[in-house]
Amino acid sequence: MKLATLRTGTTTRAVRLDGDTLVDLGAPDVGTLLGQDGWAGRAAAATAANAGTYAVDGAAYAPVVPRPTKVICVGLNYRNHIQEMGRDLPEHPTLFAKFADSLIGAGDDIVRPDETGQFDWEVELAVVVGKQVRRARGEEAEQAIAGFTVLNDITCRDWQFRTREWLQGKMWDSSTPVGPFLVTPDELPGGVRPALDVRLSVDGEVMQSDTTADLLFDPVHLVEYVSTVVRLNPGDIIATGTPGGVGHAREPGRYLQVGESVVAEIDGIGRLENRVVKEGTS
Repeated sequence: MKLATLRTGTTTRAVRLDGDTLVDLGAPDVGTLLGQDGWAGRAAAATAANAGTYAVDGAAYAPVVPRPTKVICVGLNYRNHIQEMGRDLPEHPTLFAKFADSLIGAGDDIVRPDETGQFDWEVELAVVVGKQVRRARGEEAEQAIAGFTVLNDITCRDWQFRTREWLQGKMWDSSTPVGPFLVTPDELPGGVRPALDVRLSVDGEVMQSDTTADLLFDPVHLVEYVSTVVRLNPGDIIATGTPGGVGHAREPGRYLQVGESVVAEIDGIGRLENRVVKEGTS
């Protein structure tokens, strides 16, 4: 299944993609849906005949989970990105966080803060959690993965590297597109360990191109590792890291400018297309 959170005027609705139709799933958003017992069966059973529907054409998507209780991100998890940043392969995942206020929809404008001169891109495969788990292992960790989505971990590099802690470069308001769909593992090659092509372009120029098969720590390992530290709840997001090709690693550095269009896409999941705008103009 492909699930999304659709904007409908002043409200949102959880929907399932069915051809050129979006079928209402009886919940205000995907995060709320995932918190319901038997969410997968309920989502699969909804039909155009017994639920409201919306056209795909012209659909406006909110962040696939608008208010996750946590967004955990993984740094340095593609071998080629680790190498381009001049780092050794890590023994353990490098974790940092984002907050719900940083998330925007798949077609929303990305707000470029006035305070940064190094606004960078990072296309990522993101895990969406479908059940509450703590210290999950093996099959339990696999079953905790509701599906996958696309996330662009927009980063203020000059703020990121002010200190040894990365958080202040990663959590800027209204900067992180995520969506448009949650795609369940049964639809993807590799299932909960998908092997998918990942790309990002800026104004049509390809900046990143790789496969999730290059991940050092795969999605199941990340659920195991993160849930050891903190409880994972339905709708929580784990961004699995970005491949090589970020602007900060280029010589000279290449950063996002106001007016540019950024496209982040993962085969089989979806596409984020966002325009960079000056703060206060979106």
